[in-house]
Amino acid sequence: MIVLLVALGLVVGTGAVATSVLWPMVTSLTASNDYTGGGHGVVPVVVHDGDASRTIGAVLEKAGVVKTAGAFENAAAGNPLSGSIQPGRYLMHSKMSALSALAFLLNRANRTSAQVTIREGLWTSEILKALAAGTGRPLAEYTAALKNPQLLGLPAQAKGNVEGYLFPSTYPFQADTTAAQQLQTMVSKTLEQLSILGVTPDNAQRVLTVASIVEAEARAAADRPKVARVIENRLAKGMPLQMDSTVHFIAQRRGKTGTSDAQRRSASPYNTYLVAGLPPGPIDSPGLSAIQAAVSPTPGGWMYFVAVDPSTGLTRFSVDAAGQAANVKVFLTWCTSHPGQC
Repeated sequence: MIVLLVALGLVVGTGAVATSVLWPMVTSLTASNDYTGGGHGVVPVVVHDGDASRTIGAVLEKAGVVKTAGAFENAAAGNPLSGSIQPGRYLMHSKMSALSALAFLLNRANRTSAQVTIREGLWTSEILKALAAGTGRPLAEYTAALKNPQLLGLPAQAKGNVEGYLFPSTYPFQADTTAAQQLQTMVSKTLEQLSILGVTPDNAQRVLTVASIVEAEARAAADRPKVARVIENRLAKGMPLQMDSTVHFIAQRRGKTGTSDAQRRSASPYNTYLVAGLPPGPIDSPGLSAIQAAVSPTPGGWMYFVAVDPSTGLTRFSVDAAGQAANVKVFLTWCTSHPGQC
């Protein structure tokens, strides 16, 4: 009896082990490799130019749109139109059947564009990050594109530096628009606006440089032509511009109002506290309002200005050092009441 009981136990134990090991294998072999229905929710998917059905299927599987890449590839193989899927951005659904996913991609009405808004006054480094985040393209593609300035359409006066030439606007870039093409579009927009304003190619670099300082220094549209006039008046008298915005550009750091003694001692050619005249080029990407101000400054004898309330942008202008000193006192009072912001 003991021998029989031991033998029975071995048989039962072996069966249990076999069941626990083999049953999942049997289940996986007999389970469907596809979902059913049209799915639910919203899942953004990007199809790039030249993507084959196998590549698209892998993207869909990773995003949770289809159950397996193989199911999508089989569906695509059975539809002669599958090769006409257009590159672009699609807002698909989670857990779609392969046939539903294929039909969705074949419907060109479902193809969307990625709208990227570039606001005024950003540095090139900030613009590239915004483009990468908005389009999903790697940041490295944009930095690589900068190495071929001629392809971007930069004029010779820019000396290969795209700073100031990436026009702030909202751009509906398609998913297959390369990083270089995006930057080229933005440069072309800047040159177009300059041409409309009557700026000749030989004067474009100077106008953009002045406009970039205006963009950084003046928040209110009404102040911008006056700031442009201060710049021109100081240049005419051979006075250093002494613009904090150019020093901020050197450090590539934003935050506090004003600059420190150490920052103003920088040996950079962009330091307008030490170097007379305009900086070598633009210090940001100015918008249309700032460019217009640089083209047509308001007539006046102002030599100084200061934002006496940086929180609102309230700015006061003066024609002499005494008036500037009085305005600076107002600014310093604001700094005292706003610790850590100056």
